[in-house]
Amino acid sequence: MTNQESIKKILDQKVKQYNKIDFIEKDPICIPHKFKKQQDIEIAAFFAAIFAWGNRTTIINKSNELLERMDYAPYDFCLHHKSKDLKKIIGFVHRTFNDTDALYCIEFFKHHYSKQKSLESAFFTNQITGHPINNVEAALTHFQSYFMSLEDAPRRTQKHVSSPASGSTCKRLNMFLRWMIRKDMQGVDFGIWNAIKPSELIIPIDVHVARVSRYLGILTRPQTDWQAALELTNYCRTLDPKDPVKYDFALFSLGVIEKFS
Repeated sequence: MTNQESIKKILDQKVKQYNKIDFIEKDPICIPHKFKKQQDIEIAAFFAAIFAWGNRTTIINKSNELLERMDYAPYDFCLHHKSKDLKKIIGFVHRTFNDTDALYCIEFFKHHYSKQKSLESAFFTNQITGHPINNVEAALTHFQSYFMSLEDAPRRTQKHVSSPASGSTCKRLNMFLRWMIRKDMQGVDFGIWNAIKPSELIIPIDVHVARVSRYLGILTRPQTDWQAALELTNYCRTLDPKDPVKYDFALFSLGVIEKFS
């Protein structure tokens, strides 16, 4: 058995172990799973993904807190809120994300959903030309520009919506895209967007995933940046060309849950 075959065997076993319904309860993806309407799923998933750094229990609790302030109807709240309703958001904070950021996100969602049915077009349609965007790198770069395009966009909020143009891994947004695009027969990821194929997604890489990947010898780049995300994804495509990001379950769980390496 070659080294690659050994790694594939290990990772496939871990995907099988963690890519299942039991995984949802203790992961931020449990937040959008509370909803049925696509727009509610999109907004709840966006916040849960943006909050996803640090302790997972805290991420889930803070996501729930913000959604509670939005009456657990995020789409309706964003689209139809009155000025007095926004007072419910004042005082919210999760690490460096505060009520200024939350209020701007709500304003952006109102702006976008008043014209579009899905958040998918915010990533995969050029909002100026109307032309489709057909790869993740271009989609993430475009989304940050579009997201920050409103007249009163606070400069501080941009750090929560990363872009490959700055070299960022874009871990949280890549995770969000995995949730929205990956066709998951196990019921974890939603697979409700179709602009690109799951094969074109990029692994959400963070310090834990990077550490495990370097230990296994499947990531050589010393920096944990956008190029590292591409290198790791390209390797995972050699294991499964159609669904490379399924290995996020294995690498993340080995690093965070099993403390591997």
